[in-house]
Amino acid sequence: MMGIYAWLLLLPASVLLVTFTHYPTVATFIHSLFSNGTVIRPSRFVGLDNYRAVMHDPVFWKVMENTVLFALGTVPASIALALLMAVWVNRRIPGRAFVRLSYFTPTILPMIAVANIWLFFYTPDIGLLDQISALFGGHGHNWLGDSRTVLWCLIVMTIWKEAGFFMIFYLAALQTHSPELEEAARLEGASRGAFFWRVTFPLLMPTTLFVFINATLNSFKLVDHLFILTKGGPDNASNLLLYYIYENAFSFFDTASAATLTVILLAMLAAMAIVQFTVLDKRIHYR
Repeated sequence: MMGIYAWLLLLPASVLLVTFTHYPTVATFIHSLFSNGTVIRPSRFVGLDNYRAVMHDPVFWKVMENTVLFALGTVPASIALALLMAVWVNRRIPGRAFVRLSYFTPTILPMIAVANIWLFFYTPDIGLLDQISALFGGHGHNWLGDSRTVLWCLIVMTIWKEAGFFMIFYLAALQTHSPELEEAARLEGASRGAFFWRVTFPLLMPTTLFVFINATLNSFKLVDHLFILTKGGPDNASNLLLYYIYENAFSFFDTASAATLTVILLAMLAAMAIVQFTVLDKRIHYR
């Protein structure tokens, strides 16, 4: 009887999980094995042809390069900045509550609002960056229209948006540490830097793993900002994988390619999650 009761309690969550996670995943994989159908020409089974077409698409490899660079630019910087902010606001500083709120505010802003704020910063000639540059004799620059700078502009904006969110997890972890540890280290003559690297940072490694996983996942699902700021341009210089999937599905109406790209994205995220939870988790947690 208790087993039936337990299954009934799990049923609502299981139905939602299957309906909105497992079934769409399986349906997407099946769709990726069929051609793109139309009213005149129905879709037909093509096996792995869609995957071969994607692998021979130079735009796909450009998008993958952008996505990897975006992840490498945002994940370490967001984690480092979040840790620095958490350590700072965990101390007794004047206006600590206000500083914490200031750091966390970008996180609660809607993505569309954030994109429009930074669009004002990056607008040529009249934008905030060019206005500051003009004070020092600089000239206007099309930050989002230059393939050399557009991806870095997105990276800076994303770090600003996410660091405050990750700071909350570090701050919560710091507040669980016993103050006796710092007192003992001070009695032993350890400096603040030595205490941080030898005691505080190792104790924060489980939190760092959690933040690292979330930051990695976030770096692969940027869509809203691209839609407002660049639409993947110029010349796909800022096109990221999830936005490329959106383009194929809703701009080019090539649902077969979109399904194929989605399966590739899911496989990549699953592989990274397996590595993070099997390799890194064993090295981080205390057994």
